Amino acid sequence: MVADLSQLVKAYDVRGVVPDQWDESLAELFGAAFVQVTEADAIVVGHDMRPTSPALSGAFARGAAARGADVTLIGLCSTDQLYYASGALDLPGAMFTASHNPAQYNGIKMCRAGAAPVGQDTGLREIRTLVEQWSEGAPQPPAPATPGTITERDTLTDYAAHLLGLVDLKAIRPLKVVVDAGNGMGGHTVPTVFEGLPLDLVPLYFDLDGTFPNHEANPLDPKNIVDLQARVVAEGADLGLAFDGDADRCFVVDERGEGVSPSAITALVAARELARNGGEGIVIHNLITSWSVPEVVRENGGTAVRTRVGHSFIKTEMAKHGAIFGGEHSAHYYFRDFWNADTGMLAALHVLAALGGQTAPLSELVAQYDRYAGSGEINSTVTDQSASVAEVKAAYATRDDAAFDELDGLTVTTPDWWFNLRASNTEPLLRLNVEARDERTMETVRDEVLALIGH
Repeated sequence: MVADLSQLVKAYDVRGVVPDQWDESLAELFGAAFVQVTEADAIVVGHDMRPTSPALSGAFARGAAARGADVTLIGLCSTDQLYYASGALDLPGAMFTASHNPAQYNGIKMCRAGAAPVGQDTGLREIRTLVEQWSEGAPQPPAPATPGTITERDTLTDYAAHLLGLVDLKAIRPLKVVVDAGNGMGGHTVPTVFEGLPLDLVPLYFDLDGTFPNHEANPLDPKNIVDLQARVVAEGADLGLAFDGDADRCFVVDERGEGVSPSAITALVAARELARNGGEGIVIHNLITSWSVPEVVRENGGTAVRTRVGHSFIKTEMAKHGAIFGGEHSAHYYFRDFWNADTGMLAALHVLAALGGQTAPLSELVAQYDRYAGSGEINSTVTDQSASVAEVKAAYATRDDAAFDELDGLTVTTPDWWFNLRASNTEPLLRLNVEARDERTMETVRDEVLALIGH
């Protein structure tokens, strides 16, 4: 097929509807282009539980092998399990998943050896160009005399062992935990990772089903954790965990069924990682995580570095600063000891270790990390993003106590509150996040800014 790749190749990955936007023939070209750009002589490929994933990943493997690369297929896996394989085997990797998107979507997350990200500025643009040329009939370079091999390898137990080597859970008190896998890859990884731990596991939607019959596998949308919240309360569980479709993100629910802010989890894990590293180290956080995060980092002897939103920026900063940990408001958590890649599972193990290592309930434990009132992310549809942002900036420019920065959109900070307003890269939306020292102030600032942009 001759494809319009402008809608398919995003900033960090490939993602689109199958077969309307892409199919196996295009996946094969992506495999060939991936090898051409990375100059890899061997790669690793994994896939999620979507109905189209086995065929697409198999086609990608054929394309890669035809260009001379030996391909290791690790089959069904979470995205962080693919990153594990890329790191442990020191091979470039490709993961077939569309994360939390609906069933008709699929995609590819690609990385270089050691799980280093492939984005627009690190190879994805060149891959797209080759696929476009080849799909329009341009000849590929001559094939090597000997094609690569395609072999299979299971990495699940090694992945679990690596994670459990980073967090000691043997001495924790017994905990009852409800896990909502959302019919995604958490249903594949959780039983192996949790095996033998002092955990009473209550599984919810562990059947691998890429049609998502129960709810979308996106735990950041409140409607998708309703079942988990109810089950935690009904079971009298100590906590609940919800994974997204490819199980690289993890959302936490306390014993009351209340969602725990990903910023609070970032602060909690940062404190633990700093303690594990002798009370020093750099922690990366994006600019819409809570004020709590840099405060906790400093209180625990670390240095906080603020960055733009988006996993490629976080991973780049992690590598640049030699950071020990990074966290985002979107429940992505990055670890130096996991090749700077994100793994929701490792963050979940930290939460279990922190909770099980003392006697207080989770709500009490995380209260020290959840210090301010936040609005969450509010999306507004606007006709002209830059004009709306300029109007908001002008409205606050007269305040003597306001500081402005434009690292990522517009951030306005005063002693009592801050907000960030940034444009979506893919839709005509502005995303607003507000935080303040108390709920009333947060609501006032939130409503002021929303009125200015005509929400």
